[in-house]
Amino acid sequence: MIAPHPAATMRGIASNALECASQRALRFDRVRSVRRATVARDADARYGSLISETLELMETDEEFQTARRRLDELGQRALTKEERTRRRRALDNLGVPSFEAYLDSKGGEALHRAPTTILQVNIGLFCNQACSHCHVESSPLRTKEVMDAKTAEAIVRVLKNSPGVKTLDLTGGAPELHAQFRYLVIEARKLGVDVIDRCNLTVLYEEGQEDLPKFLADNQVKVVASLPCYSEANTDAQRGKGVFERSIAALKDLNAVGYGVEGTGLELDLMYNPGGAFLPPSQETLEVAYRSELRDTWGVEFSRLFTLTNMPIKRFADYLHREGKMSEYMSLLVESFNVAASVGVMCRDLISVSWDGKLYDCDFNQQLDMPVRGTKKTIFDLESCDDLVGEHIVADNHCFGCTAGSGSSCSGATI
Repeated sequence: MIAPHPAATMRGIASNALECASQRALRFDRVRSVRRATVARDADARYGSLISETLELMETDEEFQTARRRLDELGQRALTKEERTRRRRALDNLGVPSFEAYLDSKGGEALHRAPTTILQVNIGLFCNQACSHCHVESSPLRTKEVMDAKTAEAIVRVLKNSPGVKTLDLTGGAPELHAQFRYLVIEARKLGVDVIDRCNLTVLYEEGQEDLPKFLADNQVKVVASLPCYSEANTDAQRGKGVFERSIAALKDLNAVGYGVEGTGLELDLMYNPGGAFLPPSQETLEVAYRSELRDTWGVEFSRLFTLTNMPIKRFADYLHREGKMSEYMSLLVESFNVAASVGVMCRDLISVSWDGKLYDCDFNQQLDMPVRGTKKTIFDLESCDDLVGEHIVADNHCFGCTAGSGSSCSGATI
């Protein structure tokens, strides 16, 4: 029997969900009074690279150093196994079976692959940031995990043979900093495939990216940008000092070439994830608050807001362990299980490809090294994405994160 979720935790969820809104009320007049002066001052300025600042932060941050030492001592496979064991122990204490058994007990549809409509490609783990919530543990130190030309060419070949795939979803790391990014964009657009760029915004100010907004606009790439809060303090706490300021400048640069502006056809979506061990608030309600804050205070426009549940893996799992909140968070995910959300989980019609061409049912499985079932394990083995239709999807205890509340996917809530 699952113990009732503590009332204190529920109050924490509610208060955290409203945290940005309360800060907005306190800051609004002050920020609005200086916004125009700040924007005018920075209009022609370009920020320098974040890489050196990120590396300095990683060298002085105790949590990063501890994680790095443990990685060197134990290796990634051992750490991933340890993380999985903690989640399983938390569920055992709650009397909860495996995710698939739980899904079946609630009348959910079995997890089998439908025809693929989205090919999601992680080009590499190198990034100019090292965000505390990052489930792929990207940073400027990840210089080895980088896609080569041979793998990118194989992806294009499979796209040509997969007319059912409508979207190429490019992620990382910071995908734009990888050599194969523009090649994949151009080749996919030649095929009439829509392209998503999962952009951290600050990448616009890295060396060699001066023309990035124009390149994206010229190729009609859809931009999905991470902005975990419209509060500077909350965003910088997750993503690093100065990231919020750069992100606002980047959004304005994207607006300047038409992104997020009605009638241009250039989509600019924002991605929110909670700043702690709680579920996202209503996507629709939060979008209204984001739009009001960003438009009124900063003069920024965007298309839609997506909410994403923090998955109990990698850096966020480390946070839960340090804070002694793994059991509490897993309890929240299970208690918030929504069978309707399981229908729209992204693994049903998405294939995730890693930087080295290996295939996974989703990006989370990729980071946990849980490959697809069957004999075709890499992009080089595929003739078409149809080769995987009907395969049983690999699931584990982290999957409760995608079926909690309104559901969670790379395209936001699933219901």
